[in-house]
Amino acid sequence: MSDHDQQKIPQNDGGGYPQRPSPLSSSHNDPKKYSSPPRNPVKTLCTFLLILLILAGLVVLIGWLIYRPHKPNFSLVGAAIYELNVTSPPYMSSTTQFTVLARNPNRRVRLDYDQFSALVYYKGQAITPPVMLPPLLQEIKSTAVLSPVIRGASVPVSMEVANGLLIDEVYGVVALRLVFMGKMRYKAAMVKTRHYGVYVKCDMLVGFKKGFVGQVPLLGSPDCQVDL
Repeated sequence: MSDHDQQKIPQNDGGGYPQRPSPLSSSHNDPKKYSSPPRNPVKTLCTFLLILLILAGLVVLIGWLIYRPHKPNFSLVGAAIYELNVTSPPYMSSTTQFTVLARNPNRRVRLDYDQFSALVYYKGQAITPPVMLPPLLQEIKSTAVLSPVIRGASVPVSMEVANGLLIDEVYGVVALRLVFMGKMRYKAAMVKTRHYGVYVKCDMLVGFKKGFVGQVPLLGSPDCQVDL
């Protein structure tokens, strides 16, 4: 055998068989089979947003547990009627004044009122236009006195409303409703909430007869209903 033919014969380890490359050693040395799969950017973004929402929810919950904002309390303590007349065809003219106590029951939260207005209803019908009130900034655990004068000149009303007032004046008991409407928000330290629509309804029975002018007695001490 020539030297050239000897070079073509593969070498063995003495067992009589030529060595072959092991498939395990080949895959072990292949870096592509052990590389981590590429990350999905959409999934990563969704996970991040979910964690952010959970953290934000925890912050809001902790803040609510610390401050616990409560609705304000309104109570009617006085009423005066300076004019309450019915004329043809029918119209109603009125001038009234009410004294209302607005209480902030919160110990850590201030109340800011804006676009606050008041009007008067009789038998479910407005007998005055809304009267705008100045903005009210109510500090913690404080009480503000509201005493608006509300006028309605020749407001058209139904015949039922006109006749109802004439009958009530004879009996000396008139049912009125005072309504406050506007926007309110809570403020704690440097944090302010969004504006909430606030609706305050004060139903009352007053002692009133035709021709009387001035302070009228409240039949009971009605509290007002507050809706946010």
